[in-house]
Amino acid sequence: MSHKAGFVNIIGNPNVGKSTLMNAFVGEKLSIITSKAQTTRHRILGIVNGEDFQVILSDTPGIIKPAYELQASMMDFVKSAFEDADLLIYMVEIGEKELKDEAFFNKITNAKIPVLLLLNKIDTSNQEQLEAQVQLWAEKVPNAEIIPISALEGFNVKEVFDRIIELLPESPAFYPKDQLTDKPERFFVNEKIREKILMHYKKEIPYAVEVDTEEFFEEEKIIRMRAVIMVERETQKGIIIGHKGSALKRVGVEARKDLEQFFGKQVHLELYVKVNKNWRSDQRQLKRFGYNQK
Repeated sequence: MSHKAGFVNIIGNPNVGKSTLMNAFVGEKLSIITSKAQTTRHRILGIVNGEDFQVILSDTPGIIKPAYELQASMMDFVKSAFEDADLLIYMVEIGEKELKDEAFFNKITNAKIPVLLLLNKIDTSNQEQLEAQVQLWAEKVPNAEIIPISALEGFNVKEVFDRIIELLPESPAFYPKDQLTDKPERFFVNEKIREKILMHYKKEIPYAVEVDTEEFFEEEKIIRMRAVIMVERETQKGIIIGHKGSALKRVGVEARKDLEQFFGKQVHLELYVKVNKNWRSDQRQLKRFGYNQK
């Protein structure tokens, strides 16, 4: 029996539903999902294994014009997604007209590999609007195969996955067959905490935050974790902690519940808040947090 394997890279503007699709394919919540832009900061691999295939999905940050060093590093993750792809998924949503970066758009339209253009959120449209959108994108990206989907409702998700397998090259597996992702456990602790911050805090706060899990001790029945939430200013620290620590406690309780579900074990989570001035513009700090991988 022949075996297929390859890298499938998902790109698109922020908030288009890339992470929802990735999690639906993998069957696990690897990428965090919120309604805020720039939720995904890293390139996260999700690995789906079958007897005769291995699909390596790559969820990248939404495409933006960088305003500071962190965002420039996020766009480097997107650039790297073009380099090793066997198949490209370009996600757009109903009503969208263009990609925020012309250079990336040119790379898609001139790609030498198969391109699937997924028209997402069709549950929010009608038949007439859908047909007009399909025609619009067929003219803009003539090299793409267009598939209407609803990642949230699961419409056409299995059909897209089956098509991915059909288009993959014959190859042995790149990763062990029991591996779900390329990221270490601490990465997912950081992301679950950051997700709660994105959900509960407004304005600049979520974007000024980085999470660093300093301790991760796994015992037979419990995992003990200690994580530091870093902010850029003293005022942000006060907002994260909240009145008598209430806001920070809410983040901790909700993150712990998610982590217990993710790891299938009891979790003890300690959270601290620390000021780390201008970390988003500091090359050394960004490297430490897994950005700036050049």
